[in-house]
Amino acid sequence: MISLSQVTLMRGTKYLMQDASATIYEKRKVGVIGRNGCGKSSLFAALLGDLSPELGTISIPKNLTISTVSQQTPALEISALEYVIDGDKKLRSLQKQREEALALGDGNKIALIEEQLGLAGQWTIKSRTEQLLHGLGFGDDEFNLPVKDFSGGWRMRLNLAQALICNSDLLLLDEPTNHLDLDTVFYLENFLKNYQGTLLCISHDRDFLDTFCTDILHFEQGKVVMYHGNYSDYERLRAERIKNEVASRKKEEAILSHMQAFVDRFRYKASKARQAQSLIKAIDRMKLTAVTAEESPFSFSFPEPERTVEVLATFNHADMGYGDKKVLADVNLQIFRGDRIGLLGKNGQGKSTLIRTLVGEIKPLNGIVTLGRDLKIGYFAQHELESLNENQSLLEHFRKLDPNARESDLRKFLGSYAFSGDKVFEEVKNLSGGEQARLCLALIAYQKPNLLLLDEPTNHLDLDMREALTIALSTYPGALVLVSHDRHLVEAIASTLWLVDNGKVSEFSGDLNDYQNYLLEKNKAFNEAKKEENKISANLSQSAYKSKEQKRAEALFRAQLRPLKLEIEKLEKSMEKARKRISQIEEIMSDPLLYQDESRKDELEKLTIERSNLEKDLDACEEQWLLKQDELEEKQKGEISC
Repeated sequence: MISLSQVTLMRGTKYLMQDASATIYEKRKVGVIGRNGCGKSSLFAALLGDLSPELGTISIPKNLTISTVSQQTPALEISALEYVIDGDKKLRSLQKQREEALALGDGNKIALIEEQLGLAGQWTIKSRTEQLLHGLGFGDDEFNLPVKDFSGGWRMRLNLAQALICNSDLLLLDEPTNHLDLDTVFYLENFLKNYQGTLLCISHDRDFLDTFCTDILHFEQGKVVMYHGNYSDYERLRAERIKNEVASRKKEEAILSHMQAFVDRFRYKASKARQAQSLIKAIDRMKLTAVTAEESPFSFSFPEPERTVEVLATFNHADMGYGDKKVLADVNLQIFRGDRIGLLGKNGQGKSTLIRTLVGEIKPLNGIVTLGRDLKIGYFAQHELESLNENQSLLEHFRKLDPNARESDLRKFLGSYAFSGDKVFEEVKNLSGGEQARLCLALIAYQKPNLLLLDEPTNHLDLDMREALTIALSTYPGALVLVSHDRHLVEAIASTLWLVDNGKVSEFSGDLNDYQNYLLEKNKAFNEAKKEENKISANLSQSAYKSKEQKRAEALFRAQLRPLKLEIEKLEKSMEKARKRISQIEEIMSDPLLYQDESRKDELEKLTIERSNLEKDLDACEEQWLLKQDELEEKQKGEISC
């Protein structure tokens, strides 16, 4: 059990928590939510001992194995596989102890360590690591590549794998989905469902939290409030609480009315009944969210496009890629006015390539990509924040975009994105990641595009801003193409799904639940074959290791038993010699003449004394032999169990 008792936590001069208390019970899976900067990551730092509370106490059980994701990944020469295995520090420590024991020739210690290694998963670690890496999107051919060969985003996946492979009691995850695609998010959800320890996960992805959380810890106004259940339960419970506290819901009603108007219009335009139904369900959920989002300062919309055409883009036998590298082949699709397309497929399959071709950043390798007349694209790239000038203010970015605009109009527009007062004069470099993402969205919206291309727009946004974005996009009248690992956003916005996979782009028939089932079926045969291969590999590895190291350990152990066995052999020889002499004496003493011949009286006495002494010695030897034999049997039993 982890407990916070009247904790006050600060960063610099800012209070993050004041007099906050909460209890986290063993094996609970807790989603930690709250606005950016409220103190979620600082709580993790306090749990790890890197930050001390100003007041109050944080109690954690002793000898708890804590696992968390490292934020640094040096350019190492070791393979990705070995780097991830390094995350299991207990296993690595035992392996080091075994090597030291082998060097010392300590057979008894080697045998004991071998038993501990077996319990720690020595024989399955390679197969478990390979399955984990595959689930996180790595190909078989990448397992043995050096860490330095991977980009920053993929190195963060390796760090995540390190944290997951560790046999921990407490797992701390801070925004684990930020560098993942939707395929990998599905895998991580299932992994966390089966995690056996206590889990605390900071996330702004509501559907992700819904799949595995047993509790939600919400940071609000310097306090922490624990809600039992997943994210949907939290929304319901908090909505009920807010409704009891606040009588007026004018803002909520306006938002829901705006959303319902969109739903009614979309319902009759949807080409697939299942997708229409999925969207309606998603917006029904948003009605509940709108209640809890009332406290949010974010409320904005994308303005109506000035003009548009029926067909915005056409791909005609288009091949797309970079230089000689073809990523997508023979794409034949169209984007129409009002289309709301979600792109599916794991990272590296070509989703960004498709979008960059639409934008015109790269030319098609073959075929034709035709853009509609008067097409105005609003493009949020995966690394859009890098396009901002860090030394310019928010207002200067808008003046550059529209030099003739009045400052009052620009400030009013920025105000709708929660940039008010002197905040508009602040330089970009002083903004948080979430604020920079908000600025990028504001710059795009200001241009009134009729086609939005959004490539992972939620990476730096907290839940409040994500909900505001979801509402804004749900009522946006133009067309959009969306890439996102946030399932809630995709479900609420996309009416059509395109699958980008294996060099092809095709329309996917179904919703995200169907897509998740599709992935499970696709990977089922691979996983079964991999399990069998890993089982054989583990058995061979164990056998090969035993033929070298274990046999050596057994030989050393037997050598340690040799002195004891020699003692037993010596006792056995002494007993045999005594029994033989006693037998000889008894044969002599069985002669009647020995007792009748007076001259042999002294001989009889000597034989009698000798037999008596030999019997005493034999008894002593037998007793000693029994003790030594018991000692040997106990040690041999120990050898077998090890």
